This record gives sequence, structure tokens and C-alpha cells, in this order.
Amino acid sequence: MPDAEPDNANIEAGRILFARPFVFIKGCVRVSDLPPPDRIEVAFAGRSNVGKSSLINALTGRKNLARTSNTPGRTQELNIFEAELAPVRIVDMPGFGFARAPKPAVEAWNKLIHSYLRGRPNLRRVYLLIDSRHGPKANDKSVMNELDTNAVSYQIVLTKADKPSKRDLDKVIAATKAAIAKRPAAYPDIILTSSDTGAGISDLRAQIAAFIDQ
Repeated sequence: MPDAEPDNANIEAGRILFARPFVFIKGCVRVSDLPPPDRIEVAFAGRSNVGKSSLINALTGRKNLARTSNTPGRTQELNIFEAELAPVRIVDMPGFGFARAPKPAVEAWNKLIHSYLRGRPNLRRVYLLIDSRHGPKANDKSVMNELDTNAVSYQIVLTKADKPSKRDLDKVIAATKAAIAKRPAAYPDIILTSSDTGAGISDLRAQIAAFIDQ
């Protein structure tokens, strides 16, 4: 596993990886649409409006690589991004909760997500994004249950960490640690991030880069 606290070499490896161009490949509405499992994949999951697209843009250094929207539930596919010069793929999963869409569409997204998590052999980790202003909600814990059941390694990323007060942030960190304490597939360390300030981005890049050498 990548180091919990990346050292300078890992930070530099992450910087180099994400200094290379990342490009949008396609959106997938069914598992059969996915590219072949020929490179490392990491996936980003989270509630609608958790800041997932903004984090992917900050991670890749691209302002508009992942489309951002104030409308919850806009991402309705598995959106695929790849590094042009490294064997790394990012999968942007549909947001869950608050999706403003007909029930059959939401059910189709959920089926797609479940099929992807159960059957992707090159998936190294799911980064489960949680808004640091609110902490883990019932929907987040439901996704954790799914990941635990399918033995898919995941790590919590707290987004918008610059928004709450230190006191409130500390409470959310404590609640998040308690929520994952006994979960078998959860990576124990939490990453605090802010797409606005860049906090935590270098750590996240380093962790992803470390999968290349495994």
C-alpha cells in the first residue's frame, strides 16, 4: 500500500505523474463500455455536490477536465480519464444521493456502480469523498458497506477542508475515523483536501503514483 504520509520522493513522483497530460476518454453507461483493464485504475466516489469534479480538476491541474455543476447528480456515467504518458486511469463515478433524475435512471446508475465495483480487476482503490462540513452520512456508510462486501480497498477523502472551523473539522475527522475503525476494506488514514487552496492535493497525487510501482 502507499505510505500513509508520503515522503519527499513520493511527493515528487506524484508531482511528475500529474504534470503529464490527463485526457477525457469517454463516458460509460454500461460495464461493457469500459476500456480493457490494461492499466491501474483509481475511482472517485461521493455524494452529489461533494466537490468530486473540482477535486479531479485540481488533481490533474486542469480547470475543465471534469465538468463541474451546481446541479446535483449531473455525472450520470462512469467518466474515464487517462494519463497520456503513464499507465494510470481515473474513473469518475456518478454521484449518489440527491440525484435530480427519474427513479429508473438512478437505479440504472446504481446497477452500473455495483457492477463496476464487483468486476474490475485493475481497480486499486476507491477514494470516497465526504464533505468536511457534514461528515459521513447514511448514504456514505451504505457505499462503505458495498465496498467492504466486495473487498474493494477504499480511502476517505474529506473535501472542502478550508470551509469549516478547526473545531468543527476536528469533530468531523473524529466521526469519520470512528465510522471506518472496524471496516475491513477501509484504509485507515484520512486525506484532508481543498480544491480552492490546494491542501492535500500533493498527498493524494503521491498515493496514486505509488500504485504504479506495485
